[in-house]
Amino acid sequence: MNLLRAASTVSLFTLASKVTGLGRDLLIATQFGASAWTDAFNVAFRIPNLLRRLFAEGAFTQAFVPLLASARANEGDAATHQLIDAVATVLFWTLMATTVVGVVAAPWVVLAMASGLERFDDAVRMTRWMFPYIVFMSLVALSAGVLNTWRRFAVPAATPVLLNLSIIVCALGVAPLFARAGIEPVYALAVGVMAGGVAQLAVQLPALARIGQFPRIRWRPSGIREAWNHPGVVRLLRQMAPALLGVSVAQLSLIVNTHIASRVGVGAVSWLSYADRLMEFPVGLLGVALSVVLIPRLSALQARDEGGAYSATLDWGLRLALLLALPCAVALLVFPTALVSVLFHYGRFTDVDVRQTVAALMGYGVGLMGLVGVKILAPGFYARQDIRTPVRIAVVVLALTQAMNLVFVPWLGHAGLALSIGLGALVNAAWLFIGLRRGGLYRPSPGWGRFCLQVGSATAVLGVVLWAASHHIDWIALRAQPALRVLWLAGVLGAAALLYFGMLRLCGLELRQFARRA
Repeated sequence: MNLLRAASTVSLFTLASKVTGLGRDLLIATQFGASAWTDAFNVAFRIPNLLRRLFAEGAFTQAFVPLLASARANEGDAATHQLIDAVATVLFWTLMATTVVGVVAAPWVVLAMASGLERFDDAVRMTRWMFPYIVFMSLVALSAGVLNTWRRFAVPAATPVLLNLSIIVCALGVAPLFARAGIEPVYALAVGVMAGGVAQLAVQLPALARIGQFPRIRWRPSGIREAWNHPGVVRLLRQMAPALLGVSVAQLSLIVNTHIASRVGVGAVSWLSYADRLMEFPVGLLGVALSVVLIPRLSALQARDEGGAYSATLDWGLRLALLLALPCAVALLVFPTALVSVLFHYGRFTDVDVRQTVAALMGYGVGLMGLVGVKILAPGFYARQDIRTPVRIAVVVLALTQAMNLVFVPWLGHAGLALSIGLGALVNAAWLFIGLRRGGLYRPSPGWGRFCLQVGSATAVLGVVLWAASHHIDWIALRAQPALRVLWLAGVLGAAALLYFGMLRLCGLELRQFARRA
């Protein structure tokens, strides 16, 4: 499977995940709005998500996938399976202990995360309901790392859809039951999160069995000690140490920002969450999809010492990211009111909520290219098992982001938090790029100047179309005509996309070249 086909597979399923995620958020916005209750749920959900990024998608994946790819290339499938068994055992028991501590310490965890919440006790209760989610999702991350290494990209990319569908079903079916029973309906969302975690793991386990890599968790103390002493686990833990620091830096920034947002006012946490969902749409489709494909590919090239192919693979990823992410960034900056209005402006989601979410979305839009770029550039270090360099950069960027918060938050409120994150991402991506260039790991292929001119010209045309539509259509006033508003949005985005790709063609950029390069 070539890179473009693999990336397309991941992007297709990621698209399904993002579409169902937007449907989930639309339903939450319609039924619950941006209120003290949604602030409580968002904070409670953010806590296990934070730990999931520490144990799973962040430090663990960064260290595990290159180690797994190297073991398979050099030692064979049988030895790799022993490594998977040992890692699964250590991960499972570590997560179980963490969950017990987290459930007991939930009040202090929420206090550290968002002490300004109006519904503090409810946030604590929902945190306890959802804390076991990290067990399921971390094991899902383990399964995804194995499947991606075996080039089975479809199942890991498709499973996030199950979380969204679970929350949607619970919001529609369980919330009314809770209301009739005198339980706050927003608690149904916590039930949906747990159901989604179980469903995602249940789907991935048969896929592991089909490739003969179903992990065997050891239950006896002697087996657990043996797993901890496995050479691969020892090496993984050594690699995870700097990765944990790097991910912890990013999550510390999230904690600080959530804490600040909880004190800005009621609704601020929710406005940022809704904006983050929209921003994550292009980041997930482009950055995450490319990262998933690039890490095992680059790891394999590194193991074979193919420096030229290594550089060419990074070059391909960066060009594809610029081609698709730059117009998305422009859309978030010049067309945010239409996007937020059509997706969320229903039911209890007010005109004020639209404007406040738009302000946050524009802040994120400033840094979208950086957020996508980090997802592509960081694997250039991870595949070489160099996690320290991205960590050092992340530490400096954290300090810079919080310094910007001191300037922007008093001036822009919650939108200042989003802007600081966006600008910090641009600095992070630029620094990673410079590091790859200076280290000789990446050498840009010829033609970048012409390519940037082609993409820039097409993006300018797209931006003019979106700007005109944003200023000549009152998207908020069209709330009373939701069908017309949806049709207008589809028509404008469709016309902008046709003009963009048509302009690329006029400028001489053939999209087929990406298939050939992949």
